Amino acid sequence: MLKYKFKPSKTIILYEIVGFSIIILFLWVDEIFDVPHYLFGSMETPVNTVESIFESIMILIIAIFCIKVTIHLLTQIKILEGRIPICASCKKIRDNNGHWHQIEKYIENHSNASFTHGLCQECMDKLYGHETWYKKKENCNE
Repeated sequence: MLKYKFKPSKTIILYEIVGFSIIILFLWVDEIFDVPHYLFGSMETPVNTVESIFESIMILIIAIFCIKVTIHLLTQIKILEGRIPICASCKKIRDNNGHWHQIEKYIENHSNASFTHGLCQECMDKLYGHETWYKKKENCNE
């Protein structure tokens, strides 16, 4: 039941690599061809390879950090999707091995969600509506 619609880690990491590569490419194109001089008529600047190498290394360090953080965050994502077989009576969920599990346990095991329990008004009325203590409590709340 637990699967990804697409491979987010491969797709997102590829986009990040392409994006940082384009930034480095623009940096070198600007350094070699002096783009501001030709586009805007600004003062011509000489090629400074040491500065460009330093800037490229800094961009690569930032890229590696960003990609590592992205990979870490993507490992934290869990997605429940598709058809989940659920008992119409007790609401247990059947796993791929044919075993039935309480819905709360199944979701806790397949996601980062956790549950807390309470009773809605309708269920409280159904369960305790005939009890005198409950009727007294209801009369006090009105």
